[in-house]
Amino acid sequence: MLRASSLHLSPLVFVSQSPIFALLPALTIHRNLHTSLLRKPKPLSDLSDTHSSLTYRHSYHTFSSKFNRATGMADQLFISKATASFSSGSSSGGGKEILVQHLLVKEDDQKLLLELQKRATEGEDLSDLAAEYSICPSKEEGGMLGWVRKGQMVPEFEEAAFNASLNKVVRCKTKFGWHLLQVLSEREESVLEHIQPSELHEKMQDPSFLEEAQLIDVREPHEVDIASVPGFKVFPLRQFGNWGPEVTTKFDPQKDTYVLCHHGSRSLQVAQWLQTQGFKRVFNVSGGIHQYAVVDPSIPTY
Repeated sequence: MLRASSLHLSPLVFVSQSPIFALLPALTIHRNLHTSLLRKPKPLSDLSDTHSSLTYRHSYHTFSSKFNRATGMADQLFISKATASFSSGSSSGGGKEILVQHLLVKEDDQKLLLELQKRATEGEDLSDLAAEYSICPSKEEGGMLGWVRKGQMVPEFEEAAFNASLNKVVRCKTKFGWHLLQVLSEREESVLEHIQPSELHEKMQDPSFLEEAQLIDVREPHEVDIASVPGFKVFPLRQFGNWGPEVTTKFDPQKDTYVLCHHGSRSLQVAQWLQTQGFKRVFNVSGGIHQYAVVDPSIPTY
């Protein structure tokens, strides 16, 4: 049984007490992951995408902080609180993602490890055991690590997890101690690509592309009033709390989805988040509408 929480999103958690997030399904990634077994994505260094006003910048960074903690972009906070990071620092893909929960005990607690493994094998929920005995911060969410792919975990854990049968509790040892882990589900790995404005512009000339593709503009309404690309639906990043919970009802995760903003930073964050929601093919428009205007001079710049 997965442990539910009012802070859960599927498949991630926002560190927010906002009631709207409590309406979302609970299954997923732990908000206090050590980095647990997840590799730390590179932080966005170019925030020039934000509006020049101090008010907008403050609002953007406030949202970004919450958003990043949910997706693992800003897990430095949790690393500083933990005794170690399970990050391997590399990513090699692998074709599938697995949903993993685990518990961690000290290296010299082998007696406890064997007792917990026996209890899990006899039918006790690993999530309940993790909540009570695990020394990983993920214990607060029943040991849930969320969806991971090859290259995101230390080798020993990765080998055990990707060779484990579904729902079978297995053990492995890393430099952090002994783990009991359980793979709850698996799915095809999603794809996030960057598309150049020139390529997108060429695609936009094809009526069939406009019928099949899902086009999302995450800029604010006042920006869209200045410049817009026909066909894009506007879902402002600052209004994420309104549309985020319903994104899979507004868009089909199986279809190609293109995300646009001013310079490409906000759209990248949303594109990465869409991946966590099960969107199979997501494209971030490199350089945003600012670069798209170079290809299509009819679009104003600002």
